[in-house]
Formats: sequence, C-alpha cells, structure tokens
Amino acid sequence: MQLSDYARQVVPFYVMQMMREAAALAPQAAASGQPMIYLNVGEPDFTAPPLVQQAGQRAIAQGRTHYTDSSGLPELRERISAWYAERFGVQVPARRIVVTSGASAALQLACLALLNAGDEVLMADPGYPCNRQFVRMAGAQPLPLPATAAARYQPSAAQIEAALTPRTRAALLASPANPTGTSIAHEELRAIHGVLAARGAALIVDEIYLGLSHDAAFGRSALELGDDIISINSFSKYFCMTGWRLGWMVVPEALLAPVELLAQHLYISPSTPSQYAALACFEPESLAEYERRRAALRARRDWFVPQLERLGLHVPVMPDGAFYVWAQCSAVAEKLCAPLPAGADARAPEHAPSWRLAYELMRRAHIAVTPGRDFGDFGTADCLRFSTASSMEHLQQAVARIRALLEQ
Repeated sequence: MQLSDYARQVVPFYVMQMMREAAALAPQAAASGQPMIYLNVGEPDFTAPPLVQQAGQRAIAQGRTHYTDSSGLPELRERISAWYAERFGVQVPARRIVVTSGASAALQLACLALLNAGDEVLMADPGYPCNRQFVRMAGAQPLPLPATAAARYQPSAAQIEAALTPRTRAALLASPANPTGTSIAHEELRAIHGVLAARGAALIVDEIYLGLSHDAAFGRSALELGDDIISINSFSKYFCMTGWRLGWMVVPEALLAPVELLAQHLYISPSTPSQYAALACFEPESLAEYERRRAALRARRDWFVPQLERLGLHVPVMPDGAFYVWAQCSAVAEKLCAPLPAGADARAPEHAPSWRLAYELMRRAHIAVTPGRDFGDFGTADCLRFSTASSMEHLQQAVARIRALLEQ
C-alpha cells in the first residue's frame, strides 16, 4: 500500500512517545515504592466540575444525543459570547462563534478555509508542534521565527514584518503559548495585527490557555483588536474538559459560511452531550470553581519555578499563563547524564541534553517530563517542558527526587 506524501513526511509527536515509555515503566516504578510522576502531560489534574458532569449525564439520560447544527448549539454559542463580555470586556456576536470538536478541529478548519498549497504561515519557534501539522495538512508551509527569552519566547511585529514574503498568508500565534507559558503583550499584538493587515494576511491566535492567565499585564483577548481576528479556544484547559473534545473558534463574518461547509463535511457536528455539559461551565458555581483552580495552578507555578532554579534548571522567563515551565537543562544534564560515547554525533536529536536528561529522570527518578525536541529547533535541544498541571504533592515529590539524584 502506497502512503501519501504527507503521511510519509509527518514527524512523530514525541510527547506521546514519552508517555508510552513512561507508562511501560510505571509498574516497575510502583513496585520500587516510587510511583511514576507525570509532569509531561498538558492536562489539568482537575476533572470537569460537578454541574458539568451532571449536565452531561442528563443529556444522555434524556436522549439529547442527536446531531446539532454544525456550528454548535445556539444556546452554547450565546453562553460563550456572554463569557467574552463578562470576563474580557469584548463584544463577540454569537453568530461569529463556531463550536468545534476540540481546538484541533478549529485549527484545521481555519487552515483549510484560508490556505492554499505554497502559502506560508509565520509561527513562533519554540511552539506547539501540532499547529505546524495543521498548516502542512492544508498544503502550506510553516515558517518558524526564532523566539528568544529576551522577547518572552514570542515573535515581535518587527520580526514578522521582516519575514513577510508575497507567499505569506497568515501568522498563527499562541498567547499564552505552549511550551513556554508566555503571552504576547497586547500592544505588541496590536502592532503585529497592523503589519499583517497591511499585507492582506490573516492573524490566527491560539487562545486555548487565555482563561489561565496569571498576570494582569496579559490575559486580554486578541479579539479586542478587530473583527478580522481568528481566535481558537477550547473547553479542555480552563474548563477542565480535556476528554470531552470540545472547542470553539471566533471567525470574521466572511469566513462563517466556508467554515460551516467544511465542518459539515469533516465533522457533521460537535459532540452533542459534550455541548449540553458545557452549558453548565458558565453557571456561577462552576465559574467560581474554575477561578479557585486557576489560583491553585498559579500557586503551583509560584512554588515550582524557584525550586527548579535551586536545582540548576534555569527558567529564563516566568510563565504568565497556562501550566507549563520552560527550563534550560544543560547544567543538570551534564551532572546526571553519562558522557556521550566516543565518536557520537553531539548534534543528533537523541544526544541533545534535554532528550538525554528526560530519559535519565524517567529511569532513575521515575519522573516523566517533555524534552524540547517536539517544540521546534531554536534553543529547544537544551530545554525541558515541565507541566504544573499535576498536584502540588507531585511537584514536591519530583523536586525531592531530582535533588536526591544531584546529591548522590
């Protein structure tokens, strides 16, 4: 059987590879009295709040499981619209909101609606790897822009303007971003929008962690900048509904019909029980619980980052949102990892400090973390991504285990 060119060229998602290997090692770790600690997964340890679970159960019990409109339940689109107004002070008409089968479906729909073969899409490096694949699936080419710690791991308007070519169709940015947890300052994002608009290019902003902003200087939606912004969002992160596979996108009026047609063919409609459950996300009781959880995630960040610094895992930029910490690991890798064999190519991905240290921590300390390999090429070989979505207890145990290794 002959595979497509795309299937032959797609690279692995190494986060999933690390998850499989950690799961295979987990029984041995548990038997040793040191269970595996998972700091590699971008998934809150909180489940959906009680009202959300109950609403989903009622929907199934009452037989509300048939297809909905391809753009989602009208009442859910209205609730999302009201949330934008109440939380961010942004007026987003419900008609411009399209409910999707997770944020991944929203990204695919945006790319298919906008991109042609040969188009270029500007993106930050480091950045979330799957976003590059959505661009490639549409036949376009992701163009990575090196993002430095000095720039909070985000591209600048000047950098984007310098990278524009006649083939630039869009910029796909994330704020707050995975893996760094950093956001684009609002005025910088305004400048980026102006640069792109002047060239007729679109601005797509992945805002799936927007609800988990921890710094008052950030936490503003790109939708403030104009009706031509495409915003991607999700019920997975702030709303703690990862396995329910439900997201949404806000699109300009001109994209509504094309996106709806694409959604009809690709997905029919989002999960109906998940949509009815999501209505309960916006009840006052649920929103209060989400805010308590956001405070808990911030407390984990505030404790964990200084601890990493004391261990020699330098965090150049304090994350202002999400639940990730992007740490430089070369100094610790040098202490804990065996020297490379004579003649080994130090430039090989499997010999990168972050890759070797991730395996060392998994085997010797039973801690699963994510090496930088997934997230691009610019400085990623020397960085690990830690997820603080695990409990404070697990974070404390992980720090103690790493400290014990370093003291041996």
